[in-house]
Order: sequence, then structure tokens, then C-alpha cells
Amino acid sequence: MDAKVAEGGADRAREMAVFAAVAEGGSLSAAGRTLGLTPSAISRRIDRIEARLGVRLMLRTTRAIALTAEGHSYLAAARRILADLDESERIIADRGAPRGRLRVSAAFTHGRLSIVPLLGGFVRRFPHILVDIGLTDTVVDVAGGEADVAIRFGPLADSPLTARRLGETGRSVVASPDYLRRRGTPRVPEDLHGHNCLNFNFRRAEPTWPFRRDGRDYALTVTGDIEANNGETLGHLALAGVGITRVGNFGVVDDIAAGRLVPLLEAFNPGDAEPIHAVFVGGANMPARVRVFVDYLTEALRP
Repeated sequence: MDAKVAEGGADRAREMAVFAAVAEGGSLSAAGRTLGLTPSAISRRIDRIEARLGVRLMLRTTRAIALTAEGHSYLAAARRILADLDESERIIADRGAPRGRLRVSAAFTHGRLSIVPLLGGFVRRFPHILVDIGLTDTVVDVAGGEADVAIRFGPLADSPLTARRLGETGRSVVASPDYLRRRGTPRVPEDLHGHNCLNFNFRRAEPTWPFRRDGRDYALTVTGDIEANNGETLGHLALAGVGITRVGNFGVVDDIAAGRLVPLLEAFNPGDAEPIHAVFVGGANMPARVRVFVDYLTEALRP
């Protein structure tokens, strides 16, 4: 851009700001106090605008300022242009130093074990962002504004949301050694009909568990006397010897390694790895705080 053109644009923006201050303050002296300029300096700028446009914008007396019809039109345009400039600068500044409240929704167990431990490093890197995190296995409405970023498991439904893959997790059927001593160890999936199977209770949950036999996948209906809305509760119930459950590996891997839980029916595990995604409203107007958070998760959770 030509330097003279750029300088002229800046002068016009300053003149618009002066004109708006006079119109809103009702006098040259009031605008001068707001802007730190003398009334004569303000008068000269108004004169320049009127000379350039070839119309009278203000009727000035010693007591008051009155806008002409052209002056009202110019004031409306000046306010709009100045607001656009402020918004443009805010967007640029936001990209340089992301800020604001970031609402994050994560599944209870995965959030506690995998997302929450990352938040300290994130806020140290981006100190102007306030992270507002909610842990729930209930699906929140991101498109409806209930969260800025949500961590989702499994296949994603068609939606206008943008998704970034963070990884994947398998599932295992587990029980405590105490439960198995009391109730016996199932050897084939159908043995589960004689066991207390602890399942999820949210809307998308099915009363079936998937298995594979001789290369064929099938679903087995299971029943139990407790249901819960998160895998961590089911894992704790299994640890307490209440029953058998099927949950994400990330929530029970340490308990399996320590012998507190025993993986069952692994020969029939269908290997149904669930993808993990961060979902958010994308596009050109995506807030910088959302972009940097998703980038941070992708980097931190990379295998």
C-alpha cells in the first residue's frame, strides 16, 4: 500500500473520531477535554472534513452544536467504521495473545486422567485464558453454545462442527479378583448371563456388549443391578467387587497392571478402538483461545 494512502486513511479515522466526540459531547470544548485537544484544533479538523466533502456537517454557535442531515449520515458512518476498526484490532490482538473464558467439556474419567493434568501447562503458556472445565459423560451441545471445546469418544455424527483427532482407546471387560473368587470366571461371553454386569445409563448406551467369535462380530445382551453415567464410577464398582464392567482401557490400565482388576474374555475382544476427538465450532472466526487449546491437546496427546 502507498504510504501516502495509508497516512490519509489514518488521518480520516482520527477526523472521524474527533467528529464523533464533538457530536456526542455537544460542544468543541467538551470534545477537547475528552481528546486532550484545544477547541481550535478540533475546529480545524471539522473544517477539513467539511471542505473535503463539500457539505456542511455541523451548525456551530457559541453555545451549541447542531448536526445537519449530512452530519447525521456522516456520524452514523463514522461510528460504524470506528467500531469496525476497534473490532479488527481486537481480533488481531486476540490472535497475538489469546484471552477470555474457554469452556471445555470432557468425559469424566478421560478428563480427570488425561485432560486435567495438561491444564497447568496450558495456562502457564497462555496466562490470559481462563479455563472453565466440566467433566461429564453426557454429550453437551457445542453448536448450541454449551461449550467451546468438547472431547468426544467414538464415531462422530454428521454436524457443522469441526473435529480434530486426539487419539483412540480400546475397551476391556474387567472384574476384581474378589468378585471372580465368589462368582466364578466367565470363559465365554455367554457366561455373562450368570453375572452382574455393570453398564452405562446415558441415552446412547446399549444394553449389549460387543464380542468376536470365529471372525464374526456380535452383540450380547447383558444385565446388572447398577448403571452409571461415567466409566470411573463403573471402574470403582468393579474394584469393590460389585460386578463385571466394560470400560475404556485408559481408565483401568493401572488397576490391571497392579492386579486390582482382571481383564476377561480377551480372546473374544472385538478390538473396537474408539477414536477420541476434540470438537468445536471452526471457521475463520474461531476464537484464538479455542485454536491454541486444540493445538495444545493435539501436541500433548500425540502417541
